[in-house]
Order: sequence, then C-alpha cells, then structure tokens
Amino acid sequence: MTPPSRFQAIADLPKETAPQLLDCILHITDTLNQAKLSSKKRMQQILTIVLEYLKAEQGSIMILERRQLVVHAASRPEIIGKKQSIDSDSVSAWVAREGEHLFIEDIDQDPRFAKKGSRGYKKDALLCVPIFHQNKVAGVINVSDKTGKRELLKQDGQILLYFSSILLWNIILDDLQATLKKQRSTLRKRNLELKKQETLRSQLSSMLIHDLKSPLAEVVASLDILSYSATEENKEFIEGAQIGCDRAIRMVSNLVTIDKISDDKQQLLREEVYPDQLVQEAMTSIKNLARLKEIETIFSCEACPMHPIIIDRNLMLRVFQNILANAVSYSPPGSKITVDISLTNKQVRFVFADQGAGIPQEMRDVIFDKYARISKAKDLPMGTGLGLHFCQLAVKLHGGQIWVEGTEGEGSYFFIELPYD
Repeated sequence: MTPPSRFQAIADLPKETAPQLLDCILHITDTLNQAKLSSKKRMQQILTIVLEYLKAEQGSIMILERRQLVVHAASRPEIIGKKQSIDSDSVSAWVAREGEHLFIEDIDQDPRFAKKGSRGYKKDALLCVPIFHQNKVAGVINVSDKTGKRELLKQDGQILLYFSSILLWNIILDDLQATLKKQRSTLRKRNLELKKQETLRSQLSSMLIHDLKSPLAEVVASLDILSYSATEENKEFIEGAQIGCDRAIRMVSNLVTIDKISDDKQQLLREEVYPDQLVQEAMTSIKNLARLKEIETIFSCEACPMHPIIIDRNLMLRVFQNILANAVSYSPPGSKITVDISLTNKQVRFVFADQGAGIPQEMRDVIFDKYARISKAKDLPMGTGLGLHFCQLAVKLHGGQIWVEGTEGEGSYFFIELPYD
C-alpha cells in the first residue's frame, strides 16, 4: 500500500490557514526535539497540539504491535494501553487493514460501524487516518467531537494526514532508541563474556605456568648432569634437548612477564650493567642453537659505551635472547648474525642483524603484536608469537624503543634503544 501525498494535502488547504498550520508544525517539531521526553509523553503532547489545531475534544494515537492496535496517547487517559485486534470491526482496525484514511459524517448511519454510535460520541462525524512507516501501516490517529457548532470536515482529514506523516518521526525515534538499547545490551553482554574469558585465560595461564616450572627445572637439571657423561654421538641429542628446554623456559617466562606488565605488576630491579657484557652473555646462551645450524655469531663493539646503563639485567637479557633465538631460527644454515652497540643522542643502540628472509614492510609493526606470526609456511619454525611482544613491552617499560628494518629477502635489522644517562 502507498501512503497518501502530504504535499497534496497542504496544496488543498485555504491560504488563510497556513500561519496556524506553520505554528502547529513548529510546536510539534519542538516536542520531537525534546530528547528527555519519553516516547509516550511526546505522543501525548503531539496529540494535544493536533486536537487544539483541529478544535476537537476527543482523539487518540494507536500504534500497531503484532496485529494489535495499542493506545499510546489519548484525550482520555483511562484508555491508554488498551489493545484492539486489527481483525476487529472497529473504525481504527478498518483503517489499519485498508491503509486508507476514513472520514465519516455520521457514524450512526454507516452500516460498517452501526454499533459504534452507542459509545458516547457527542457529535456524529469522526476521522481516522493511517500512520505509514516504510510503506506499511504503523498505527492510526483518531479524532472526533469537534468543538463549536460545525462537525468535522473532509478538509480536516487532509490536515490529519499531514500530521500523521510528521508523527512518523516519533516512531522512527522509537525504533532508533530501541535499536540502540538492544545494541548496548548486546555489547554489555559481549563485554561481560570477554571479561569472563579473559579471567579464565589468565587463570589458565597462571596454572599452566605454575605446573610447567617444576618439571622444566627437573629436565634442565637432568640434562645438565647427563651432558658430563654423554658420549660424543649422544651429545648432539642432549644439546638438542637442552635447546628445546631453553625455548620452553623462555616461553613460560614470556607469559609470566607479559601478564605482569599488562596488569602493571612488573617491577624493574634496576642495576648497573655494561652493555657489551650483557650482549656477550646473551650470545653465549644461544651458541649451541647457532652451532647446530652452522650459523656464525659476530659481536661488533667498535664504539661501545664506556659507562654502564641502569636496567633490569635479567629482563633485558631475556629480550636479547629472544631476538637472537628468533634470528637463528629464521636464518639459513651457514649465514651470519651480527650484533653491534653504539651510542647516539644519549641512547645506547643495539643492532641485531641476520641474513634471513627479512620482514615485509607491511608486517614490521604487526610482528610486535601479541600472538603475531610472520608467516604460516610449514617449513618455518613453530612459535607462540609472544617473543617479540614480550620484547616490546620490556623495552618500553625501560623507557626505550624497539623497531625493525631491512629489505625483504636480504635479512632483518632489529634495533633497540635504551636511555643512557
């Protein structure tokens, strides 16, 4: 069904009624703009404005809800909330079904509604017009009992049609508010669910870390003992097991530190540390891993700072170990890994260079994200994607910065700068 043209309704009005109509429209617009008013209060005020303009005593606004017309506003407060089936033989139901406005000069003489005259109308004429929303009837407006001597006229029906189109905005506002309310409710539920999942994840991580620490420590101790008595042909297997344990310990330690930093519970145990000594210690810890792949590690410190830096030694040692372990894992056999230290703008700069596949330009920021992986290729080493995220958090906690450069296919350069006072 197609709603009637409101512009035709205006065009057919006498010119002398234009100022009053404009004033009425301004009042309705002002009411619609009052965000603090509830939908029903806005409708009640709009109905009052319309009845005053039409000089009618009785009126109501009914909204269609699941094939029932529900009174949302009325000149008689006692009928607000009353429901009426769209299949009933009432005037409002007929208009809602047909989608056409209805002007009745004498309700008692209309055979369709012969029984309605006994309902207490003061005058015989009445109007009922549909409210359209998206080309469907969304409700109706009823007006009866014109004040003064004359009855309602067909011309009043044209005015009421125009008001019904304005009233549509109130329905649209209701729809928007209902949609926003539903979306807010959905977001609240999702946020609560995410918080629950985050709590469970944190608890699971804590339990996992706690349960892994003791057996890993036992394995490391046992492997250390075995390494003293192992034959030459078995040493390679023991070294491989030690490397695997070292990787597992780093993963567990990264998990612990990431959670602590994220919760603002990580405290830095600062001490004086010479940069060159810290790098050499980190390189020593990965020498077995590099030797198995025949990778040469080179330390260059031509412009090493002469004074120590104040840092959390254990935390930064693990940062260097993570970067070096990654460099070994992603570098081809027979390649080189170089570490250089220099002093620039009151910052100590560490540069870790490898001859691996390099990192694409678009991935240079992403790789520091939690659980990020550079590639899904099957021939690349497995990892959790936590190592570089841990490195970034730890370096930032020291007031420093970390980034990566290089050309894809020609290796990577990881830079770390720490304050040097």
